[in-house]
Amino acid sequence: MNQLVPTTSKLNSQELGSTEDHEDFVTMFIEGQMFGIPVLLVQDVLGPQKITHISLAPPEVAGSLNLRGRIVTAIDVRLRLRLPQKQGQGQGQGDSMSVVVDLQGELYSLRVDSVGEVLSLPAAKFERNPPTLDPLWREFSTGIYRLDGKLLVVLDVPRLLDFTKAEAN
Repeated sequence: MNQLVPTTSKLNSQELGSTEDHEDFVTMFIEGQMFGIPVLLVQDVLGPQKITHISLAPPEVAGSLNLRGRIVTAIDVRLRLRLPQKQGQGQGQGDSMSVVVDLQGELYSLRVDSVGEVLSLPAAKFERNPPTLDPLWREFSTGIYRLDGKLLVVLDVPRLLDFTKAEAN
């Protein structure tokens, strides 16, 4: 059974969205690093889910899950970013959370360690990827925000979900 994880803010495009001077992001964490994705792409935030393995899929594809009757592809963002697998967690298992995004009418579950809050950040504080950011992360990121002692890496969801380069190698 799918359960929506309660949040303090509703992820509703009429209540939250980008204004000319602010951008809204759902934050998530992997290996202690904060990542963000635009709130308007987010459909759901889910707790641990039963994921069915898909044979012959790339390693980053954890499998698929059933979300209210729709089949959703689950992507292990940790593996996609070439981070080590969590101790004691096999593919498709564990206590990871998911951020469900809509990309061109298809739903994808982005599996992460945890989900944070929705942040509204001033557009003027957005920075392009610095040269010191991991090259792979630069490939999957549109830029960063420097927050109080933390770095928010803004994920480029279409690039993150584009497996054509991996297939070509």
